[in-house]
Amino acid sequence: MTLAPALPEKAASRWEDFIDIFYMPAGVFARRMGAGFGIPMLVVTLALGTLFIVNSGALQPMMDAEFQRGAAAAMAKNPKVTPEMMAQGRVMGEKVAKVASFIVVPVTLFLIGLVLWLVGKLFGARQTLTAAIMVASYAYVPRIIESVLAGLQGLLLQPDAMNGRYRLSLGAGRFFDPDTASPLLLALLGRLDLFTIWVTVLLAIGLSVTGKISRQQAAIAAVIVWLLGALPGVLQALSQARA
Repeated sequence: MTLAPALPEKAASRWEDFIDIFYMPAGVFARRMGAGFGIPMLVVTLALGTLFIVNSGALQPMMDAEFQRGAAAAMAKNPKVTPEMMAQGRVMGEKVAKVASFIVVPVTLFLIGLVLWLVGKLFGARQTLTAAIMVASYAYVPRIIESVLAGLQGLLLQPDAMNGRYRLSLGAGRFFDPDTASPLLLALLGRLDLFTIWVTVLLAIGLSVTGKISRQQAAIAAVIVWLLGALPGVLQALSQARA
């Protein structure tokens, strides 16, 4: 009896990547290792940029609280800065932010990929920069879920419960009042967040697959990337402390 030849396995579509990344990320990174980063970066950028605009109304109390703290710190640092100047700057800033959100995301993904690529070299990873940016782009997909949840919280929570961006996080920073807690402490606790850790785990898996190193080595490298990710918040907090 002659057996029928096995049918070739159907290649996964691009849209399947954004589903598979939640439960079989290694497979996504393996099959897209040489496919570039353009499509995942574009999808994540459009999704997060659009959600930023959609959520802006629901999250207005949070943005108001962050602005007031930032304005107070700026005026304390420079007495020449007046409330009127800050208010004018805010009007312009809010207009620019809606456009900038579509620029900040790809720049962020590029920088994360660059750092992952550089740190991976310390562990002998054979990952290319292009593959590292691809990993960063897919690793950021959970941020879309985070943005959706933030918008839902904006609709459901009382305005006084949204007095800081960490109040909407699913992490340790949620339980600290930003009006009384140390900015440095919040910057560090803000990294202990479900979605930040999720992204870090995906970065580790992606580095292991595309860089051909062990999961243990990739995990250590991802932790270093996670630590480096705290630097902008830490530096900003230290700047506020010196004001």
